[in-house]
Amino acid sequence: MFVCDLRHFLDMADDVPGPARRMGERLSLIVRAATAGDAGIGWVSALTCDRRPDHKSCPGHLALFRSDIPASIEWRCTACGDDGVISGWERSPFDLRRRREDPSSRDTLEVVVPADVAATLRTLLLLDTTAERIVFQARASAEGIVLAAYEDDLDELTGHLAAEFNHEHDRRRQERLDRALEVLNQQLEDALRPGR
Repeated sequence: MFVCDLRHFLDMADDVPGPARRMGERLSLIVRAATAGDAGIGWVSALTCDRRPDHKSCPGHLALFRSDIPASIEWRCTACGDDGVISGWERSPFDLRRRREDPSSRDTLEVVVPADVAATLRTLLLLDTTAERIVFQARASAEGIVLAAYEDDLDELTGHLAAEFNHEHDRRRQERLDRALEVLNQQLEDALRPGR
């Protein structure tokens, strides 16, 4: 089991070795996902395992559990069993917990996207906290990756995606963003179709 304090990976010097920097980036993704969801409830996230048993990519997703008292985040791969615990994440830039409860009684929409689209959404740079929470609370299911949010919040996520697509100069990344935009728009249209 990997046990760490996220504070050791914040504000790393420029000359930090690559493996430590990659570990910090990985831990920040886990913290974002765990804090985007609810405390006290275990769930399987859209984050894939980064282990390579027998030099092959592990097919598992990370199952997450967050407790706020005491504050800790636990993860375990659903396939290889790699696991760990993170502390020291509270009030970090990666803490996506809601600051107060949403009193709205609006219904949430659920849209299912392929894993590659969910991975593309995690690379978006200019997301507000609500959109970032949608992306990182995505759950793995047998059908694909499930994004759940209010309709207007999903529309706003689509707007962030379109803006980043419009400003991207790298052709390959632009193609990934375009695919994600097409899939998300189609899934929203299907979810809002009358009689569904």
